[in-house]
Amino acid sequence: MKFGVLIFAEAEELDFAGPWEMLTMWSAVADGPETCLIVAEHVDPVICAKGLSINPHVSFEDCPPLDYLLVPGGRGTRREVENPALLSFVAAQARRCKAVLSVCTGSFVLHAAGLLSGKRATTHWGSLDRLRALGDVEVVEDRFVRDGDIWCAGGVSAGTDMMLAFIASVSGDAAAGEVQLQSEYYPSTIIYGGIDSHVGAPGYARDD
Repeated sequence: MKFGVLIFAEAEELDFAGPWEMLTMWSAVADGPETCLIVAEHVDPVICAKGLSINPHVSFEDCPPLDYLLVPGGRGTRREVENPALLSFVAAQARRCKAVLSVCTGSFVLHAAGLLSGKRATTHWGSLDRLRALGDVEVVEDRFVRDGDIWCAGGVSAGTDMMLAFIASVSGDAAAGEVQLQSEYYPSTIIYGGIDSHVGAPGYARDD
């Protein structure tokens, strides 16, 4: 099983780092993917949204056929939805993949690659109206959404929840439970500052 995580300039770090932790923990403790790859258009270091520099394992040209692909979001998606090389890579891999996943505004990349038309999907709460405006996506305001072989998560930390659910769907609840235990991922219920956690709560920065 080969799992690729796409990155690009100004990708939101936690969009891919959270799922990457769950993914690689899955490999370590519960018979997850044999190969986990960070993929970018080129193998040069990629500077992400908050300044983290990432060294991709493989370029688009050298990436093997993947079983699964995850696409993060972030401000860089505004540019990447117009990047023919990236969209061609996503579309080509998707034809072979068992599932394609997005986090946050990565859903716009999936749409630009022709993967979301007629599908149920979600994105960061600050970009839900933009997703609706595309006109051919059924927008669901939920932490993550699955429609067949397409999975979409809401903003940033939601990708970690989606990845655990994805692991459960592929390897069963016991495997997901072991990953959750080993990574000690049991989110606190504390809400700081009296801000509601519902979509569009005042005080959150919009991702647009």
